[in-house]
Amino acid sequence: MTSTTTFVLFVAALPYALAQDAPPTPEQIAHQTWADDSNTQICKYTAWTWAAIIAAMLIYRWTLYLLRHVRRLANLNHGTTSDGRQKYFSIPNENYAKAKRHLISAPLFRKRHNREFHLSSAMNVGTLPGRLQTLFLVGYFAMNVAFCVITINWHDTNKTYYDDARNRTGVLAVLNMIPLFLLAGRNNPLIWMLDISFDTYNLIHRWIGRIVVIEAVAHTTFWMAGKIALMGPAKGWAMVTTAMVPSNQLIFTGTIGTCSFVAILLQSPSIVRHAFYETFLHVHIALAIIATSAVWMHLDTLPQQSLLLGAIICWVIERSLRLYKLVRTNLGNGVTKAEVEALPGDAVRVTLRIAKPWKFQPGQHIYMYMPSVGLWTSHPFSLAWSDEQPTFGAEKTLPLSRQDLFAARKSASMSLIIRRRTGFTDKMYRKAELSAGGKFMTTAFVEGPYGNQSFQSYGTVMLFAAGVGITHQVPHVRDLVAAYANGMCATRKVTLVWIIQSPEHLEWIRPWMSQILGMEKRREILRILLFVTRPRSTKEIHSPSSSVQMFPGKPDVGALIEKEMGGQVGAMAVSVCGTGSLSDDVRGRLGRETTNFPQTNNKLHKPISFKMSSEDDAQRTPPIPHPQPPSLTPPKAAGLLAPLGNPLGEVLQPILKPTVGSLTGAIGEPAGDALRSVQVQAKREKGYEDEEKPESEWWGGKALGGGKVGGGNPLGLGK
Repeated sequence: MTSTTTFVLFVAALPYALAQDAPPTPEQIAHQTWADDSNTQICKYTAWTWAAIIAAMLIYRWTLYLLRHVRRLANLNHGTTSDGRQKYFSIPNENYAKAKRHLISAPLFRKRHNREFHLSSAMNVGTLPGRLQTLFLVGYFAMNVAFCVITINWHDTNKTYYDDARNRTGVLAVLNMIPLFLLAGRNNPLIWMLDISFDTYNLIHRWIGRIVVIEAVAHTTFWMAGKIALMGPAKGWAMVTTAMVPSNQLIFTGTIGTCSFVAILLQSPSIVRHAFYETFLHVHIALAIIATSAVWMHLDTLPQQSLLLGAIICWVIERSLRLYKLVRTNLGNGVTKAEVEALPGDAVRVTLRIAKPWKFQPGQHIYMYMPSVGLWTSHPFSLAWSDEQPTFGAEKTLPLSRQDLFAARKSASMSLIIRRRTGFTDKMYRKAELSAGGKFMTTAFVEGPYGNQSFQSYGTVMLFAAGVGITHQVPHVRDLVAAYANGMCATRKVTLVWIIQSPEHLEWIRPWMSQILGMEKRREILRILLFVTRPRSTKEIHSPSSSVQMFPGKPDVGALIEKEMGGQVGAMAVSVCGTGSLSDDVRGRLGRETTNFPQTNNKLHKPISFKMSSEDDAQRTPPIPHPQPPSLTPPKAAGLLAPLGNPLGEVLQPILKPTVGSLTGAIGEPAGDALRSVQVQAKREKGYEDEEKPESEWWGGKALGGGKVGGGNPLGLGK
């Protein structure tokens, strides 16, 4: 071998030789021991922070749960505003009200929270987090920044801070992968422990993911900067590029992991997720697997590998629970079948005959797989209805009481209403539309149920829905009416407000609403207000009774809520499922008056089962003038009542409905029937529809397409 060849080989091997660390000195060993101890302490501080937050939330949530339970038991037989127990739970608590108004339920800025930002119809930028969510995210980000820099001597002349910062950021990146993986799962135990929605955990998951990416990039950057500072720019960069080869497992796998994290960050913005969700999901999972595998190899023989193992265990357990739920629910007694029926208004009704059904509860949602439409994907949908069958045991014994009959039921079939959008829902709608009879039968797999909710401890419940958001509210209506009839709840007033574009949308829930309108004691508790934002003519607007009313145009949310608060019985809950703008309108109205009704525990729900346009369709519809009956109110009184709407409605409503309802509940049905006859005659004289006409026949029936405009605008709630 010539001297020239020897020199060339020496030069080629020099960068790699320089990359090999020299044997550490005693001072370096002591410093490394101190650095490892500091990193361990940082991990403990982070764990204790999470534990403290979870403990505080547990105390808060379980205190509310206990309050609701006591309130429900205390008010089972107390039904009016004058009842001491109902009145007690409507008494304001100003401190809690201010906390909810300014922090717990507050939007980030003035009003906008759930309404999405759109660059175009296909480009969704996302929504703003709430104020409390933002406070947590900013605090957690600041904590990570602080943990990355504290205890490190940034003025060390030996420049050991490069190594210290490299190790610190790497440890924190791996540590944060535990909550990152845990909060990404549908079976996250914190969902039911803390009663926090999966949407909120998903938000936290995304931001922790961004923190992990930043820390991974910082980890790589400090390693590169340390080499360049130690060896100079030329030799440093040469060493860095030479070290990134497969033979150097530590550096190569670290590079692969960092690049995978950056790729996840670049493909995860809301615009990409909403426009190409299924593609995003598959690429996201693939990149996550690559990143996790690379980090596992990068941490070979290092103690931080145990932290990554914890994150992997969280992921494996969550996926195993998904598989278990799929097998338990869909296999055994045959397989789950789905009947998909096309409905007017670009929607489908999916009726699931589940192999192993469960007891249906309001507020539940599922993830549905339908291989004939979308082979690999699952999509979340709210359960809108269940047809139940009694289950009294193998001996087929009869229930001993009404309560037994009420409780001993399980679902024979469950139904969904799904609005046609793009992708999976569009394929499903087109397949149903082209099938014989507008419906088809197929095999489906159901994962769930997830979530549940009850409003039975509230004396007054107000349910807002827009479009297909009615699927979340219908189960609550049936649950509250049935519980009221059986004396099992504190609820005495339920108001359902449904905003739709066309009367044909009533067909979506026609068979279910017909059952609800025929339920025992329904008239005593339930009132339904329908607002049609795009009627073809006023002849389509037809109200069959004072308890089921239809109006053209967009509702005045503030007037509706103020009207309900004026006659509030006990604690009051407000639930919203629909467009983001509707939710923001309701939240904004409640925020202005929460100090007067602090114990209402107002609940605002973002839709789970679907994504609706952030633009409220009603906002793009010019308001239609309402035919007004002649005013019976003196001019002075009319001026006082004008802010709340039609004066006649303000005068007649306390006479025609609350009085009859309260007397009926007090002296029984015969007297109630007699009073209702007087009410019907009064309504006929004023041009209102006959109260005795069965609403169940009207809902979606022959009366839907024409007839008299019922009731004008007795509440003055449209605009």
